[in-house]
Amino acid sequence: MPLQQGSARTRQRTVLLVGIVVLLAALVLAVVLASLLTHGRHEVSPQMLKWKDRGTTKNLQEVILGRCYNYITAQYPELGDKDCLKIWESLKDAFIYKNPCNITAEDYQPLMELASHPIPCNKSLFWSKTGDLAHRYTKSNQNFLTLEDTLLGYMADRVSWCGDPSDPGINYESCPKRSECESNPGSVFWKMASKMFAEAACGVVQVMLNGSVEAGAFRSSSIFGSIEVFNLNPDKVSEVHIWLMQDIGGPQSESCSGHSVRTLISILEERNFKIVCEDNYRPVQLLQCVHNPDHTDCRLCTNST
Repeated sequence: MPLQQGSARTRQRTVLLVGIVVLLAALVLAVVLASLLTHGRHEVSPQMLKWKDRGTTKNLQEVILGRCYNYITAQYPELGDKDCLKIWESLKDAFIYKNPCNITAEDYQPLMELASHPIPCNKSLFWSKTGDLAHRYTKSNQNFLTLEDTLLGYMADRVSWCGDPSDPGINYESCPKRSECESNPGSVFWKMASKMFAEAACGVVQVMLNGSVEAGAFRSSSIFGSIEVFNLNPDKVSEVHIWLMQDIGGPQSESCSGHSVRTLISILEERNFKIVCEDNYRPVQLLQCVHNPDHTDCRLCTNST
């Protein structure tokens, strides 16, 4: 009997050990399979390889920090109390490791608060389809500021960024266009920055539109037409001056009496703004003529005296 009892105990221990080994093996196999499946998903299915716009700007951190320090030290030292490192961290936190089609205004709110600064009255210059000309003008005339001349706009101008839920959390290959998904990092950022820029405007504000665009100088779908116009404050803005600029030698598709401009004027009048519209505002036209000095549109005098 003692021999039989010992053999039974041995068999029980053996069965128990085998069971434990099988269980451990099963757990290890499950972990390995899960890892392989997860890795496979990251390798095969990430949307990050399929977006249609350019990817995150290389050395984004260095670009943002460099522009921030340049802005607050060389250009506007009165803003020297801005913390560029915190500004970069808040920008990074807004998109890193996040689905680039699910960005919200709340993601950027800390950045907007950290980087905002007052805009002097009478200096705000809005634009639509005249970006290059408007920026050339503000560089030659310090009396005006576009959104891209503010700290937020200066840091982000012509820069791209977006995240991805998988490592390294930033997509350097491609980012979604607005047509692919509207809640992408760039679109949400510029909408928020534009809204804040419009809300800060006071005194006389300027709007530079393109009178050579066949579809019309004013477009309700543009950032200016859909966001900035409706966030100007009638209690702070005394007048809106529209500069309708036509390309030198280009088509003259629309003037201040044109259909789309009249639409803009109606929107502004309904919001109780005083409006002045001028075709080919001369100081800006002279800047256009720097590149076309011999064109007939650029002759200062048409008759000799």
